[in-house]
Amino acid sequence: MINFILIFFCVATGMAMSRLQLLPEGAHKSVNAWVLYAALPAFSLRFVPEIEWSANVLLPIFGSLLVWGGAWLFVQIYDRKKRLSMASRTALLVTCGLGNTAFLGFPMISAFYGESEIHHAVIFDQVTFILFATIGVITVLRSSAEKSKELNFMFVVKKVFRFPPFIGCLCALILPLFLDISVANPLFDKLIATMSPMALFSIGLQLKFGEMKHEWRLLSAGLLYKLILAPCLVLALAIVMQSGGNFAKISVFEAGMSSHITVSLLASQYNLNPRYCSLVVGLGIVFGFITSTVWYFVSQWAL
Repeated sequence: MINFILIFFCVATGMAMSRLQLLPEGAHKSVNAWVLYAALPAFSLRFVPEIEWSANVLLPIFGSLLVWGGAWLFVQIYDRKKRLSMASRTALLVTCGLGNTAFLGFPMISAFYGESEIHHAVIFDQVTFILFATIGVITVLRSSAEKSKELNFMFVVKKVFRFPPFIGCLCALILPLFLDISVANPLFDKLIATMSPMALFSIGLQLKFGEMKHEWRLLSAGLLYKLILAPCLVLALAIVMQSGGNFAKISVFEAGMSSHITVSLLASQYNLNPRYCSLVVGLGIVFGFITSTVWYFVSQWAL
C-alpha cells in the first residue's frame, strides 16, 4: 500500500508545483538529469550482475524482446495510416516497447502475488532495462540526431558511449567478470531509492491533462498496445512455450505495465513529443491499475 501512496504522492506533488508555478520553467530537466546520470547507472550496477542466466529465464527474455518487436511492427502499421512526425513516431515506439516493470511492476506484484514472488519479475525487469540502456537509448539518440541533421554512425556511437545509463549497464555486465562490485551495493541502494520518487515527480511536473485533446489519437494507440496488446503477446508466447506457474503469470503481468518512466523522460529530454511522453505515463499509471487487475485474473485462468 505504501508504494501506491508514494506513486500518487510524487505525481500529485509535481502537478501541484507546476500548477502553482513554484519552480522555474524547465525544472523537470534538472530532475531528469539526476535520474538519468546518477540513479540509473546505480540501478544497473546493483541488479544486472545478479541475473542468473539459465533456461528458466527464456520466457521473460523472449517476452521482453517480443514486446519490443511487436511495438516496432505496431508503430510501422500505425504510421502508414497516420504519417507521424519523426519525434512522435520515436516517442510512440519507445513508450510502447518498454514497460514500467520496476516502478509500478514490483509494487503491483507485491500487492497481487505477495512480496515473496517479486524475484520472478527481476529477469523481465532487467532485460527490459538492458533493452532501454541499449536499443532504447540508440533509438532516441538516432531520432534526435536525425532531427538536427547530424545523423551518422559515429555521431550516434559517440552519443551512446557517453550516455551514463548505457555505460552503467555495460560496466554491470563486464566488471563482475573481474572483480566483486557488490561491496558498493549499500551506496547503489541509496541512489536507487531516489529514482522512482524523482522520476514520478518529474512526470507530475510535465503532466497537463488539459492537453490530452491534442494527443488523444497517439495516446489511444500507445495505451492500446502497452496495456492490452503487449501482455497478449507474452501470454501467447507462454502458451506456445508451455510455460506455467508464477514465472509465466508474472511475465504476462509485467508485460502489461504502463510505459517505462525513464525512457519517457529521455525522449522528453530530447524534445521528442514531451507532451505525449508525460501524458502516456500518467494515464498509463491510472488505467494500468485496472488493466493489471484484469490481466491477473486472465493469467490465473490461462496459465
